[in-house]
Amino acid sequence: MSRSLEESMAASYKSLKEDFVSNLAGGEIGEINYVTAVAPVAVILWSVFQTRQSLFTVYTPIAFLVDFFLNVGAILLAITLYADSPLLLNLLLIAPAILVYALPSNTPHKKKARPPGVAPTKGASSLSPLPKKPFLTTYRGCMMAITCLAILAVDFRIFPRRFAKVETWGTSLMDVGVGSFVFSAGVVAARPILKEQLANKTSRLSTRLYASVRHSLPLIVLGLIRLYSVKGLDYAEHVTEYGVHWNFFFTLGFLPPFVAIFQSAFQLLPSYEGLAVLLGIVYQIALEFTNLKVYILTAPRTDLLSQNREGIFSFFGYLAIFLAGQGTGMYIIPRELTKTIKTAPEHRQRLLITLAAWSSFWIVLFCLATNYSYGFGLSVSRRLANLPYFLWISAFNCTQILAFCVVETVFFPAAHRSIDTKAEHAAYQSSTSKVLEAFNRNGLAVFLVANLLTGLVNLTVPTLHVNNIQAMGILMAYAITLTGLAVGLDGYDISIKL
Repeated sequence: MSRSLEESMAASYKSLKEDFVSNLAGGEIGEINYVTAVAPVAVILWSVFQTRQSLFTVYTPIAFLVDFFLNVGAILLAITLYADSPLLLNLLLIAPAILVYALPSNTPHKKKARPPGVAPTKGASSLSPLPKKPFLTTYRGCMMAITCLAILAVDFRIFPRRFAKVETWGTSLMDVGVGSFVFSAGVVAARPILKEQLANKTSRLSTRLYASVRHSLPLIVLGLIRLYSVKGLDYAEHVTEYGVHWNFFFTLGFLPPFVAIFQSAFQLLPSYEGLAVLLGIVYQIALEFTNLKVYILTAPRTDLLSQNREGIFSFFGYLAIFLAGQGTGMYIIPRELTKTIKTAPEHRQRLLITLAAWSSFWIVLFCLATNYSYGFGLSVSRRLANLPYFLWISAFNCTQILAFCVVETVFFPAAHRSIDTKAEHAAYQSSTSKVLEAFNRNGLAVFLVANLLTGLVNLTVPTLHVNNIQAMGILMAYAITLTGLAVGLDGYDISIKL
């Protein structure tokens, strides 16, 4: 690299730092937390309706509409009409929950479950060591719903600009959405590893790489389709987000092979969270003590690497996020955290304590990385996917999972106390929103349709020039179309794996 080019890049980087305050488009983390808290609060209201009135036991059209407005409509309101007053929206959801809970219950009384240690009746099926957990389905369903809503809402003026992805430094609602998508994928990626552990077998690296490449190919194809469609239709895009050719599908597609390689490193450092932190620190050191940060932010786009430098180098941060999610999945997916605990309530108590401990761990590390007084004073950057961004995403998602787990534990204790497969399936069905279950089941397929519909709307509607009433009408129609598709696929027992 020539000296003049280095000086030019350094000058550009200095200018970026000096203009940090004015360039900071993102909202405060506290505000983002208030907005995203709408999802757990809406789930509380859903849970009260179900436990006190059995509203969703028989899934009528009325039940579907209530389910939709609570778990999708409330999120849409939070990021549009109530964006400036999310606390008010949370209060409007909590108030009817308290009222309904105070009313006499219409739920038929159930027989008390047998105490721990009593054998199940003859013919009862043995419980799976890796059960479907309602709180995990709810977490993934809410994350997918808000992601699908935001990718279209951002094109309208009713969606606050501070919620859109920031240019370089800072935090925003859509920045947390991208990272959460990767973290959530990491959580469910723990299931195949847990199955191998239960079978006492370890697949070879070549086998893992082959399986991961097969999983990656559809995502790479989707990335190519998006690339050619965006370029061919001259669709508006921000080059500084991932680069000229790179997009989020490429990031998702390249994760599995690298995770397969890191699974071998697990033998040296037997902790996915430890591997994630180590990778995040090494990447941050490279950003701080080499020209890498300046190169990513200011280098001219002269070749394939420089044209896509944001997507290529931020991949290391997303890989760390994925590994952190995988580590979380390793302890929230299994039925038993440890063999020394015998009863289901004790297992749930241990899970809650573990989730709270890891949430605190990520929060403390994030504060240490970003605080200017007693920490390192680093700034969050989704564009770089640097260490503070990785820690923020991990802290946010662990806390969200903890919140959903607490809601399930309080309102649906039968979900983790079942004594046979039939009872567990019934408990799962009664404690899980069908809308959120549908978004979770075919999440990637629904996300792909959401991208196609977003492009269609932008090609046919001048989104920046419509008023708020028109924008809400379009967004509500879009939301109910996506939800209807997801619930329809689930109703016909169709799972689309990409």
